[in-house]
Amino acid sequence: MSSWHSLGLEVTYQVLGWVAFCSWSLSFYPQAILNYHRKSVVGLNFDFLVLNLTKHTAYLIYNASMYFSPAVQRQYHQKYGDNEMIPVALNDVAFSTHAVLLTGFTVLQVLIYERGGQRVSKVCVAITIVVWASAAGCFFSALRSHSWLWLISVFNSIQVAMTAIKYIPQAFMNFMRKSTVGWSIGNILLDLFGAITNFAQMGIQSLDQHR
Repeated sequence: MSSWHSLGLEVTYQVLGWVAFCSWSLSFYPQAILNYHRKSVVGLNFDFLVLNLTKHTAYLIYNASMYFSPAVQRQYHQKYGDNEMIPVALNDVAFSTHAVLLTGFTVLQVLIYERGGQRVSKVCVAITIVVWASAAGCFFSALRSHSWLWLISVFNSIQVAMTAIKYIPQAFMNFMRKSTVGWSIGNILLDLFGAITNFAQMGIQSLDQHR
């Protein structure tokens, strides 16, 4: 089983991981607080919410499976070698769980606060259906072959794809409205800082494992 070669790098890795967790977790609160004070979600794009919920659900499936499943870990080591560390830490699982819950809470706010006629677009609905239908097909395929590592890599690819496109509807709506009223910039800043520290965390792990 793999282990850390440097105690200093291990500590740095853990610190960066929890800094990313805190930054990413806090990024959900400015929008939720803004919605609460305004008693309105006008200005918050619903496509963004749906794509974000899809992203974090897929990410939770990937992280939890990689961190807790002996079968997935065994297949990972068979493919990459026993000296390679599992690329998921406890803070990743904690963040994913928190993200799904807070995104779900924001969806609840959409249901109870003033929406101003906003709705989820047909394009977003189509994308979401295709994504989850494809994931279901992959699940039944993996069920026959026990290709669990391949299956969770599919969910990881889903979260990467959703990350790449999820802000586009919000940015387009801001442009069309010529306004960001109703959208919290705190979300973006904390999300960005969390991404930077998460990339640094992965760099630290790679540096230690290839010394």
